[in-house]
Amino acid sequence: MSVFILRRLMQSALVMVAMAVIVFFGIHLIGDPVWMFVSPDMDQQDIEEVTRALGLDRPIWEQFGYFVLSALQGDLGTSFIFGEPALGLIIERMPATLELAFTALLMAVAFGIPLGLYAGLYPDSAVSKAIMAGSILGFSLPTFWVGIMLIMVFAVILGWLPSTGRGDTVDLFGVPVSFLTLDGLKHLLLPAFNLALLKISLVIRLTRAGTREAIHQDYIKFARAKGLSTRRIIGVHLLKNILIPVVTVLGLEFGSLIAFSVVTETVFAWPGMGKLLIEAIQQLDRPIIVAYLIMIVFLFVVINLIVDILYSILDPRVRLGDRGA
Repeated sequence: MSVFILRRLMQSALVMVAMAVIVFFGIHLIGDPVWMFVSPDMDQQDIEEVTRALGLDRPIWEQFGYFVLSALQGDLGTSFIFGEPALGLIIERMPATLELAFTALLMAVAFGIPLGLYAGLYPDSAVSKAIMAGSILGFSLPTFWVGIMLIMVFAVILGWLPSTGRGDTVDLFGVPVSFLTLDGLKHLLLPAFNLALLKISLVIRLTRAGTREAIHQDYIKFARAKGLSTRRIIGVHLLKNILIPVVTVLGLEFGSLIAFSVVTETVFAWPGMGKLLIEAIQQLDRPIIVAYLIMIVFLFVVINLIVDILYSILDPRVRLGDRGA
């Protein structure tokens, strides 16, 4: 087990190095942030002073070397616009994004697994066909359009839920969260459901496919022959086997929930990392863009590592096959 984890850690470190190079040089090929700070009446000397103040007068390789040395010390640069450490700004907005992503993940599990189980156990019923049709819609509808429709129906027409913002927050272990207040929970429901819709559809189809495959296996037939109740067969024998691919996919999809919450945060004005990224892109604030992308890559690597470890615990054949390789 330790060899398996060590190998995954080495692979994760290589991914982080490769992505740091790609992100840094890729961002520096897009636009020139100097022109965001100069006015038409500035002469060439003033422009050069601004360039020097931003640290953009040095060769790109020298800038990258300085970035790597600073990153090893936990410094991913200083925001051009805010004048504050970019990593600090990202971490300040991270709780809001993580709260949104975790809530969306819980919604995907809470809705996706029961609906997928029902559709797999009763595939010919009208309800199952409606569930599968709904899952196709969940895959097909654009996130921004769904968000606008949710605001239109539940905030504008019905007036049940607020349309934008995060609402009231309270500190939980020093981290501000909104789900512990009624106002914050109301603000959380619409953006979380909008973000979760695609994942709900994915979990429904994964669970249904796993159920349809497992229901005909010999161990299910043997459990029925032993006289076990349907609830025990489904809750213990069936779920245990179909949850392996679901856990794997959900672990990977959690990273995408964080990375692709940009659209949802923009539509609902949710004060998370995604909204900060959009503002940074509009103003060519390179340090924030780089810090955001590095943070997202790091989260993906950590999540993949955790999923690999959980997968090896659920299915020992994974680490045995890794040892043989």
